Amino acid sequence: MKKLIPFIALAAVLGGSSCSEKYLDQINTNPNAASANNLDPNYLLTDGELTFANTGYGQLLYPSTSIQGLASTFNYYGNGDKYVNAGGFTGYQALVFNQGYTALSRLQQAISVANTQSATRYANVIAISNIMKVMIFQRITDTYGDVPFTQAVQAAAGIVTPQYDKQQDIYPALLTQLDAAIASLNTTGVKASGDLLYGGDITQWKKLGYSLMVRVAMRMTKVNPALAKTYTEKAAAGGTMTGTADNAIVKTDIAFGDTQNATTNALLTTDDFREVKWSKTLIDYLRTSNDPRLGAIAEIPQPGAGNNANQALPGDNTPSLQRGLPNGYDQTGGANDIHKRADYPGPTGSGNDVAPLGNYSRPRVQVYIQRNAPIYLLTYAETEFLLAEAATRGWSVGATAATHYANGLRSALESLGQFNTNATVAPADIATFVAANPLSTANALQQINEQYWVETCTTFNFLEAWFNWRRSGYPVLTPVNYPGNVTNGTIPRRMIYPATEIGNNPAGYAAGVAGLAGGDLLTSRVWWDK
Repeated sequence: MKKLIPFIALAAVLGGSSCSEKYLDQINTNPNAASANNLDPNYLLTDGELTFANTGYGQLLYPSTSIQGLASTFNYYGNGDKYVNAGGFTGYQALVFNQGYTALSRLQQAISVANTQSATRYANVIAISNIMKVMIFQRITDTYGDVPFTQAVQAAAGIVTPQYDKQQDIYPALLTQLDAAIASLNTTGVKASGDLLYGGDITQWKKLGYSLMVRVAMRMTKVNPALAKTYTEKAAAGGTMTGTADNAIVKTDIAFGDTQNATTNALLTTDDFREVKWSKTLIDYLRTSNDPRLGAIAEIPQPGAGNNANQALPGDNTPSLQRGLPNGYDQTGGANDIHKRADYPGPTGSGNDVAPLGNYSRPRVQVYIQRNAPIYLLTYAETEFLLAEAATRGWSVGATAATHYANGLRSALESLGQFNTNATVAPADIATFVAANPLSTANALQQINEQYWVETCTTFNFLEAWFNWRRSGYPVLTPVNYPGNVTNGTIPRRMIYPATEIGNNPAGYAAGVAGLAGGDLLTSRVWWDK
């Protein structure tokens, strides 16, 4: 991975100079400095892709535990695990907003620089940037609701307080823009060398574009099924992903702090490494169906506090030993202390070397806790599950629901090997599991979306797990009701807007809040969440 160019250089190039007199311009201008006329827009594409992908605490503190993929007894994880807005940790709810618009700004700059130099030469940089913009805007609006869209990232044009667009207007526009971006990809043009996902491979970008079209369209199944059907069928005809090798993955780099996997770095924090576990809900689900992913994703730490803290020491991934941590508990000695549960398994170690949570499963160190772990943005399995659902609705998507479902299930298990060879599930085990778990017509929607949840949780794409749970209602989760929670014991349906928007863009913020039944709360629902 290329080391990112310094942001200060970008600011100097793209922000312009405050000097206007010809003499000062001549004296103070460095003829060798980067400018819109000589800067390679591929650097900006790289920056935009990585900034968007590297969510870290943006997905860990809320979606991962709210959706009961992970669980934790530690205080700041209580924000998602127990729906408690504790201390100053509510600021983490702004990460998706802030990182998203920063990434959008980089990609818009890439497009601007590319157009300044040669729209023909950099046609694929422009097209890829536009596809990425759709993916980013979808994540932002799905997280918050109404957000800046038509006037977003236009500070260079003097728009510093952009209007908030309604989500029901954003979604059709995303589909139109995505359609145009896919059409503008040029298989004979110059590759986008700054692309972290596919190295500029346009064939794969077309597949990703159409797979993203399925995701965007299917989010509208409850609010605009006609448009959802039109674009899902269009995407299937255009050509979505065809195998696990097409998964959209950003490969991170251990060499530089700003290119390491931010989620891994968060989990390597001492408290996080000790306290964050797989949820009982997820582990029990895998165990019930004898899912071979159980031993691939989870491990019981070696006994004792010292071993639990050793980030280089793998645990025991024997499937029969795995035990998930229930959501909604702490270690403060009160009624909700995990030690007081009847099924508390006890600590590991002895004397002064005791690990209170040592008998609960954590994400495997050799798979997830690597600073260069890949980041999954959209997968073949997710796409096939959504197409399976579309087929159950009677839509024309190229194959039966059962076929799409089997493809998704097979690829979901295969995808774990892309994390690390330690997580590879044997092909024979995959074939056996897929054959033993065909799609049932009696509860197809539940089965499909439960597997979507498992796939997105086990690939650490917790934001997408949360979005699709809100849309589909599956799996049926039992919320926790921890004292002092701010949701009346219900799982959060959105994140609150950044507090900075209140002061920086009051009119926009007010419009966004006005579009929410109940106001700027975790319990308010966005347009498509019915």
